[in-house]
Amino acid sequence: MASPDSEIEVVTDSQNHQNSNSLNGFPAEDIIVDVYSASAYGSLPKLRKFVEVDGFPLSKPDGNGYYALQWAALNNYSDITQYIIERGGEVNAIDNSQQTALHWAAVRGSVAAADVLLQNGARIEVADVNGYRAVHFAAQYGQTGFLNHIVTRYGADFDAPDNDGRSPLHWAAYKGFADTVRLLLFRDADQRRQDKDGCTPVHWAAISGNVEACMVLVQAGTKQGLLVKDNAGFTPVQLASDKGHRHIAFFLSNAQRTHGNSGEDKVFIGKIGNIGYAPILLFIMIAEMVLFMNSVLAANNFAKVTAVVGLWGWTAVSLAVVTLLMFYRCSSKDPGYIKKSLGRADVDDPLLNIDLNSSSIWTGNWSQLCPTCKIIRPMRSKHCPSCKHCVEQFDHHCPWISNCVGKKNKWDFFVFICLATLTATIAAAVAVQRMWTESPALPSAGKWIHFMVTEHPGIILFLVMDVICLSGAVALTIAQASQIARNITTNELANASRYGYLRGPEGKFRNPYNHGCRKNCTDFLIHGYSNDDEIAWPSLQQATN
Repeated sequence: MASPDSEIEVVTDSQNHQNSNSLNGFPAEDIIVDVYSASAYGSLPKLRKFVEVDGFPLSKPDGNGYYALQWAALNNYSDITQYIIERGGEVNAIDNSQQTALHWAAVRGSVAAADVLLQNGARIEVADVNGYRAVHFAAQYGQTGFLNHIVTRYGADFDAPDNDGRSPLHWAAYKGFADTVRLLLFRDADQRRQDKDGCTPVHWAAISGNVEACMVLVQAGTKQGLLVKDNAGFTPVQLASDKGHRHIAFFLSNAQRTHGNSGEDKVFIGKIGNIGYAPILLFIMIAEMVLFMNSVLAANNFAKVTAVVGLWGWTAVSLAVVTLLMFYRCSSKDPGYIKKSLGRADVDDPLLNIDLNSSSIWTGNWSQLCPTCKIIRPMRSKHCPSCKHCVEQFDHHCPWISNCVGKKNKWDFFVFICLATLTATIAAAVAVQRMWTESPALPSAGKWIHFMVTEHPGIILFLVMDVICLSGAVALTIAQASQIARNITTNELANASRYGYLRGPEGKFRNPYNHGCRKNCTDFLIHGYSNDDEIAWPSLQQATN
């Protein structure tokens, strides 16, 4: 299958005519010799001289067939764009590839110049020889803001096909611009559209090996989308494998396997996926408590417990009961589901109602758009495919409590694992003390172990289960305590490279929400969460753009 890159005809000369301040070592002023170079470099005084004094026309193309208006639009010189139009420049003039100034503006995301063009009669849906409209160019170059602008303000068709049946979503997926993919899916672009080769956007993302684009498409898609075959009979998984993108193939294969079961297996797996492992953990906790009381504290073949051992033993039982209550709270409590009213008001277009002054709602980061829930979510939020909701200050989805851990239940979760650690530690200490004081003096450790297994199997079973649970609880407690001290979530640690707000001006990791260990811990212990409006360093807005 041919790569779609071979069919892109974007202005190549425009890439050589950058809006830099010098060329070949000479100042820009020295190479401004006509209306085209004056427009490209944004020199309005020289442009006025060429037009008003020397009489250069603005309605004719240069030797390559490009217009002065195209050069001005490419480099986002809105004042020069306006001047050229007022002086006779044709706003819809086309070059040899039938591209207009609006196409060129889309390449660089020149919003200001595009506004001037469109307000002066530029045709928003004009297509070049390949059927590429401005929306296609914006998608091909990852100009997400420009694309949103012309769709929101001027009603551009964000789902229009080119001559080969490829929509902007096809191009964004192929190029790997995940933010553009999110925006298009947020606006309900058709992700099952097949081009002339029978490929959907997922096919093209798989071909080019774009992990994040694949993840966004799969999360917002359906199981049928993963099973669609192109004209050659290949699914996205097969194409990714053929191209050597093993990580993509593995991810898509897992997603296909999860959604691809049928009949009773599908129903069974779906139920297990919804319920999670919480019933199993509940059974283990209750079984351990029963074993502890019967095989440790009240065992017939052990001597009567002393007052001290009994105090510690019933302390462990009491803590176990409190732990069960916290387990119920963690499992049943809303972790911070984001309601639609948080992201969109009663307007036709939610992106028209963004509060740019509220860093907790919108910071210019397109990853805040959830194409599944169709909401604009605050920073640090994430859509959970298991819960099928966006969760504020998302930490992780815990299958052992069958719930997400987020802003509203992270305090409960931390208390739960701390209590579980403390309970398991005390119970293990009591069990070991009982075994140590009641066991006979045997010549070898092997015989002692054999004696305990045969004579006291209940306490051995309890200790095995307790040690396993204790290991997991300790690991979780240490990890969560460390993250609370740094005010960072499990999700952010695992995906730090994907989140622009976790990078400083030099591109190094830097957490804008870390106010120091003392304040982080104090805020969490008092409020149960941190205030995301209070950032530790002021460049969050720049980092997310």
